[in-house]
Amino acid sequence: MKTLQVKLGDRSYPIYIGENLLQDFGLFSKHVKGHLSFIVTNPTIESLYANQVEASLIKAGQKVVRVILPEGEAFKNWETLQLIFDGLLKAGADRKSTIFALGGGVIGDMAGFAAASFMRGIAFVQIPTTLLSQVDSSVGGKTGINHPLGKNMIGAFHQPVAVFTDLLTLKTLPAKELAAGLAEVIKHGAIADAEFLNWIEGHINELNACEISAMEHVVLRSCEIKAAVVAADEKEGGVRAHLNFGHTFGHAIEAGMGYGQWLHGEAVGCGMVIAATLSQKLGYITLEDVTRLSKMIKALNLPTTPPSWPVSQYMDLMSHDKKAELGTIKYVVLKSLGQANVQQVPDTVIHHLLTDFGAT
Repeated sequence: MKTLQVKLGDRSYPIYIGENLLQDFGLFSKHVKGHLSFIVTNPTIESLYANQVEASLIKAGQKVVRVILPEGEAFKNWETLQLIFDGLLKAGADRKSTIFALGGGVIGDMAGFAAASFMRGIAFVQIPTTLLSQVDSSVGGKTGINHPLGKNMIGAFHQPVAVFTDLLTLKTLPAKELAAGLAEVIKHGAIADAEFLNWIEGHINELNACEISAMEHVVLRSCEIKAAVVAADEKEGGVRAHLNFGHTFGHAIEAGMGYGQWLHGEAVGCGMVIAATLSQKLGYITLEDVTRLSKMIKALNLPTTPPSWPVSQYMDLMSHDKKAELGTIKYVVLKSLGQANVQQVPDTVIHHLLTDFGAT
């Protein structure tokens, strides 16, 4: 087992990365305070892993309550969040209770938001079971739900007390979900580590095959990158916005299609191709760099062509991006492979860019 530390002073916490962690009750016992724990998950993950987690918690001296949420991005909303509060209140949760978020990014975001809000904040542990959540959403304390006008626009920063990353959960992941997670892995290399990007490019086949040694490497390095960014800028006042490379365009696609129609990683993969092309048009990276990123994303069978909507629709959707200030959209661009920046771009440039990608 490898252990990383997210360094946030008295709110620092470990990320454990290894195999068979769900059965390590000693690990669970380190991160509970009271005697009542809640497993928040969805039906698919419950059938695969909830019994293991519950058994470990019982061995750690916990009474365990399960809260089962409907599955998918389409249910990341107020109504589903209310189901968590219902479960906590009915079972008599208190300030010493702990929530265990067992699942992907949707579960982690909603369980974390519930933990941030219930009694003004209780402890929660992330147990990410998808690659996307293992390399990205489980680390950094961003929690929240979607609104029809924008993704993740309602939420709170609330750090977990620990992240348990069991690599064996990736073995039950559908290929499409695995590829969606690898999009975020590519993003980490693109914005922060050109050598890591080179490594990813040379190991696409092993990653597509979900070889555990390759997965351990990309999860570990991605978490190192994200932990360093979060420690430097917890609440996204500066460098943390670099983690949104590809997301301004990607979130617009997700919202416009209807949440769940494209997986988050699919939209981000396509968004990175658009953002990389923007970076090239601004004179920062070469056409060869754009082609390299595009080939990597295509090799994961992720889409690289966005929906052919009117430019005005894209601009309206992107105006709700969290980086927008006073109606001005800001974009994450690559100054070079491995180095990102956030900047304003004239709307006329974006209009031409989107038209090149088929927008009307």
